[in-house]
Amino acid sequence: MTAPREFELVGDLKSLPVSETGARHLVWWGNIGFMVIEGTGFLLAAAAYLYLMTQAPAWPPKGDPLPGLTWSGVLTAMLLLSEIPNLWVLRCARAKKLAGVRWGVLAMAVIGVLILIPRGLEFATIGPPWYADGYGSILWALLILHTTHIVTDLGDTIVISAWLFTHHVDDDRFADVEDNSNYWTFVVLVWVPIYALIYWAPRLA
Repeated sequence: MTAPREFELVGDLKSLPVSETGARHLVWWGNIGFMVIEGTGFLLAAAAYLYLMTQAPAWPPKGDPLPGLTWSGVLTAMLLLSEIPNLWVLRCARAKKLAGVRWGVLAMAVIGVLILIPRGLEFATIGPPWYADGYGSILWALLILHTTHIVTDLGDTIVISAWLFTHHVDDDRFADVEDNSNYWTFVVLVWVPIYALIYWAPRLA
């Protein structure tokens, strides 16, 4: 038998940080990956809408009303305004301000619940049912796709908020808040072209 090899110290890792935030955190890149994948899903759904629109003799088809602008406008305004507290929470997370992060994330959870109200009214007044024709199907598909993302981020925000008030908050939790804030910005920004496509493209065509 050969004698066991002696181990040689090749580096000292004590100076490295225990955790990081932003692009130095692995989860940050995972969050970016999610947004790229889900953004691709929105692009495919929008492409399906445009394809059906260009193939139809009239858009919406005769008998289908144009989607109303009231509740969709309220929803869009609320989403855009929600970026003000959301970006403030992001700054607090990066600065590791615990009180601001706790109350800011809680406020974002409340805002997420309130945003679901005009979205529900939007569904109730959208016009054709999802099974009526291709127009109704793609219209509902786009709205359901975006609503799923609102609900997903809302659930994540509620869980993070509960954790912040009941557990010790370390650097990794601040990184979680930053990722959650970045994802909400994605949810808001992706709605703008979808809103223009659903509500204004048929009016301007």
